[in-house]
Amino acid sequence: MSEAMTAPPPSAVQRALGLIAAAAIGLAAAALLGLVVVQGWQVFARYVINDSPSWTEPVTLLLLATSMSLGAAAGVHGNRHFGFYLLHDHVRPAVRRAIDVVAQLVVAAIGAVIAWWAGVLLLDGLDIKTAGANLPLSINYLPLALGGALMTLFALNRLALALASDEGAH
Repeated sequence: MSEAMTAPPPSAVQRALGLIAAAAIGLAAAALLGLVVVQGWQVFARYVINDSPSWTEPVTLLLLATSMSLGAAAGVHGNRHFGFYLLHDHVRPAVRRAIDVVAQLVVAAIGAVIAWWAGVLLLDGLDIKTAGANLPLSINYLPLALGGALMTLFALNRLALALASDEGAH
């Protein structure tokens, strides 16, 4: 293998972001597993013992928001999110780099908006209890705020990598 094809070792920042993304994936997977357990209990309690618990719906919504938000953030880290790559793959390197920069700016902006407004909504409803569970009504916004913040962090990292790449410099 030639030296030009060997990737440089990841920096400490890249390793730290990789660990954060791995933790997000682990938490998202645990939330999905918890979702299956809670919904399984809901079905069993409702149809077998005829005593449907009231806490399963709010807990399910929290687990679903956690899985979705952290999974989306990890997708941004690994660049495995939705994209229009047909155009990207058929333009000159300088245009490709510009597309990469704009795409990461858009993702970072979306993540920041999600994080900000989810944080506002989280704080707004902390003193109201949800029906059926002893949780704040706005708890579902916590994983959205965290996921949005991680999306922003990961997109800004990808933006820095796109700007540092010398592919579009020629």
